[in-house]
Amino acid sequence: QLQLVESGGGLVQPGGSLRLSCAASSFTLDYYAIGWFRQAPGKEREGVSCIGSNGNNTNYADSVKGRFTISRDNSKNTVYLQMNSLKPEDTAVYYCAATAVYCKGMRAGYFGAWGLGTQVTVSS
Repeated sequence: QLQLVESGGGLVQPGGSLRLSCAASSFTLDYYAIGWFRQAPGKEREGVSCIGSNGNNTNYADSVKGRFTISRDNSKNTVYLQMNSLKPEDTAVYYCAATAVYCKGMRAGYFGAWGLGTQVTVSS
């Protein structure tokens, strides 16, 4: 079964930073766009950021633009989400998922190989 694995979550104070990683062990990410999604308690899952398979196309939700940066290292079969200037409203479980080549507007229904998620908590 194809599945991605997230890591890097944790507890951080407002204004702090975290870097999330999304890795695959059973397939290569080279031909996939990778999206980061998050879900807070009582809220719907939302798309946060996505990077196309060629690494040149990146998408961000308005709420994270200028604070989050997505990148990929195909030699390590890993996609990263650098999160800076974190706010309490960024608290959520963060998931990564894959779709073929393009980000498809970060519509979750087009994505598969979902990971189990990593918890990010922003609190003082």
